[in-house]
Amino acid sequence: MSIWEAIFYGIIQGLTEFLPVSSSGHLAMLQNILGFGEEMDAVAFNVLLHLGTLIAVFAVYYKDIFGLVKSFFSLCGKLFHKNFKLSEYTLHEKLVIYIIIGTLPLVPMILIEDYLDMVSSYLVIIGALLIFNGLVLMISDKLSRGNRTLDEIKPKNALLIGLCQAVALLPGISRSGSTITGGLLNGLERPDAVRFSFLLSIPAILGASILKLPDFFAEIPDLGTLGIYIAGAAVSAVVGICAIKLLSYISKKSNFRMFSYYCFAVGAFAVVWSFFA
Repeated sequence: MSIWEAIFYGIIQGLTEFLPVSSSGHLAMLQNILGFGEEMDAVAFNVLLHLGTLIAVFAVYYKDIFGLVKSFFSLCGKLFHKNFKLSEYTLHEKLVIYIIIGTLPLVPMILIEDYLDMVSSYLVIIGALLIFNGLVLMISDKLSRGNRTLDEIKPKNALLIGLCQAVALLPGISRSGSTITGGLLNGLERPDAVRFSFLLSIPAILGASILKLPDFFAEIPDLGTLGIYIAGAAVSAVVGICAIKLLSYISKKSNFRMFSYYCFAVGAFAVVWSFFA
């Protein structure tokens, strides 16, 4: 892989991981239509790219993340003393609980990971899922703006948002789009729905990378190739930061209609291409 290819994949990963257009769907399309993406099968490159997107979340939400780490220990202390009253927890202590609950639906999905990977080879399915993703984004725009903050939701709301994240493991369904829509369906204000979506992505991205660590260490490339991979990861981090800030800005000032139309167009192109390829 050349450094330009690594940069290209870093841009695609950084943009599509956080903008509601599905990173897995785009990478699957590139592989099916243009023959790109074989390099993404390199475990080391895949892990480092996702590490780049994880760094992007940390860079933007570092205050929340430091608060979550601190609150995890204070929460453990309260639970040890059998203080189970949610109303007496701080916001970050509640967020620790909500993120754990929201991540639980991903656990059983590990059992069908191979089947989900198989979907990536069917361009017509990817196109249909991208169109469905566009519909999800349109629905999120039609929803009345909620007035609940993260401090006001309940564990069941976090679980429902987590189920939306689990559905987004399908290539073509955006994780951020699904979880933001799930947050809006549960009455969250749009900025808080975006905030929780990105915080919820941390264990998802980190967990996926940890599962691949044995293969990562078994296939560590030479220093030259590793340097190229790291360059791609760095680009993924920088572009990811920009994508997070852009989506946060759009969520406050506008709607997701442009992303919806984009998914319709790209999805329709994929479906048509699948019949003529």
